[in-house]
Amino acid sequence: MTTFRKSTSLRRMLLLAIAPTATGCALALAASEVAVAAPAGNWGHPTKARHRISSPYGVRGAWQAGHHTGIDLAVRVGTKVRSVGSGTVILAKRSGAYGKAVTIRMNDGRYTLFGHLSRITVRPGQKVRARTHLGYSGATGRATGPHLHFEVRTSRRYGSDINPLPYLARHGIRLTPHTPTTRPHRHRHRHHYAPAHGHHRHHGPRPHHHRR
Repeated sequence: MTTFRKSTSLRRMLLLAIAPTATGCALALAASEVAVAAPAGNWGHPTKARHRISSPYGVRGAWQAGHHTGIDLAVRVGTKVRSVGSGTVILAKRSGAYGKAVTIRMNDGRYTLFGHLSRITVRPGQKVRARTHLGYSGATGRATGPHLHFEVRTSRRYGSDINPLPYLARHGIRLTPHTPTTRPHRHRHRHHYAPAHGHHRHHGPRPHHHRR
């Protein structure tokens, strides 16, 4: 009987010692899961305006990459364009076929690019957060109508693009093909992006000229 009591006491002591460790592991695991699923408050839409996706990602065509490297959001000229998350502005100027463009190195290592802007309101080196005002939409560069070209890359180099929709969805942001009350001017997708050379090499392409 005495042996049984000592054994029971020993079991209780072991359980009491293990319980805090197990609880701590469970809390750490829960915290890591929360960190993976970033709260939507840290991310936002590239524009608050109603829009429609006029050209989706990956459409095959005469682009130098062989496909559309981003998505086009049909919005009016002068629509506010915003950062989708936190990062650092690495490009804020005219960049070949993209026209006036802003590129942000995101805190997660990705690069977001906003093309065909009419005006830029940030500068290189500036830290931005979700919903920071970057500029206004337009039709600069090789575009035949107003829209915002939004692109996500794994590096600064042209051709390292990934689909922006799943990228944003992982952070709680979903872009849907809304139809605006007043439809913006329709545009044909003539902006055939090509890899750039020289000092634009990592930022954006020069216009790609085709024989007519």
